[in-house]
Amino acid sequence: MYEGKFPHKRYRLTYQFLEKHISTEEKILDLGVENPFTEVMKNGGFKTKNTTGEDLDEDTSAIEKSDATVVTAFEIFEHLLSPYTVLKSIKADKLVASIPMRLWFSSAYRSKTDKWDRHYHEFEDWQFDWLLEKAGWKIIDRKQWTNPTKKIGIRPILRWFTNRYYIVYAERIK
Repeated sequence: MYEGKFPHKRYRLTYQFLEKHISTEEKILDLGVENPFTEVMKNGGFKTKNTTGEDLDEDTSAIEKSDATVVTAFEIFEHLLSPYTVLKSIKADKLVASIPMRLWFSSAYRSKTDKWDRHYHEFEDWQFDWLLEKAGWKIIDRKQWTNPTKKIGIRPILRWFTNRYYIVYAERIK
């Protein structure tokens, strides 16, 4: 999946954030198919079940029928045409979600070979906050971090100083 570019820093920081806010006793619905981070969560004792690859823009039934108390969405919302609809359909009271942040010096990501691996949205932190709040979520905690590369050039230098990932813990507003 990562072709030699395993995201060690992102996984470590994401796991620490999840562990800070969510008990291993809670049931998690992780949006998206099983992936390497699913295994990290399961190995850490989290009771995790994933959606099965359905188009969440078209079919939110797995979310609506879930009895999970927590929903996680790690780098999912930028791929959806309508993340608002998905956020509104969540029945759980807790959400841990992360996004890759919009980089002003880089165009939106688009795989030429995989139609699912494209970013429809490139969020800034305030835009993601607004989306969550409008969908009925209150952000309790947030964190951002950079994603430096070992390449040479202007963009790689900027990646040392520009936050790339944004994660939030939010609770449903009653």
